[in-house]
Amino acid sequence: MRTVRASVNRVLLGLVGVLLLGAGGLVLLGGLDLPARLHLDLPSGWPWARPDDVLLPAADRTRFTDRGWWWPAVIAGLAVLVLLLLWWLLAQVRRRRLGMVLVDSGDGEGATVRGRALETVLAAEAAAVDGVDRAAAVLTGRRTAPQVRALLVLAPHADPGTVVLRLSDRALADARSSAGLDRLPTEVRLRAVRHRPERVS
Repeated sequence: MRTVRASVNRVLLGLVGVLLLGAGGLVLLGGLDLPARLHLDLPSGWPWARPDDVLLPAADRTRFTDRGWWWPAVIAGLAVLVLLLLWWLLAQVRRRRLGMVLVDSGDGEGATVRGRALETVLAAEAAAVDGVDRAAAVLTGRRTAPQVRALLVLAPHADPGTVVLRLSDRALADARSSAGLDRLPTEVRLRAVRHRPERVS
């Protein structure tokens, strides 16, 4: 899913970049009067060939304004564009939360565990690690290949490297063992707990 989203993002950004580059080149071409200076033969319908030309003539801008369907169509088109942009923006920040995890029960049939329950256990074990003030965990990915996103709020005396090592050796190792997983990819974000500076007199 992440690969598909990254590919779509690259395609969309590439198209937007090409459109902006073309529009900028068109503006420079007419604004600097390059066709006359470079003796370029442009097509007869070229929209902007001289500095005093406009991109959209008044006749083109007002051609349909007296039609009853024009303004509703413009508003509807802009509304659809805004909704598509909002959908794209939300898709960048939203990651699907895993509802169930398939656990190898050893009998060949398997069992399922609620994702929220496993998240709660992971967060509790992570919070029990020395140096961790608070912890949160979210499961993403697929039922057969879950992934973990963990947020650890570290105490002032905590050593980040030691905390991550203990998290891997304890909480994540227990989760892999209990779910019968060969691997459990994990993204850990560390944040320092906020505290007021102490005054020394």
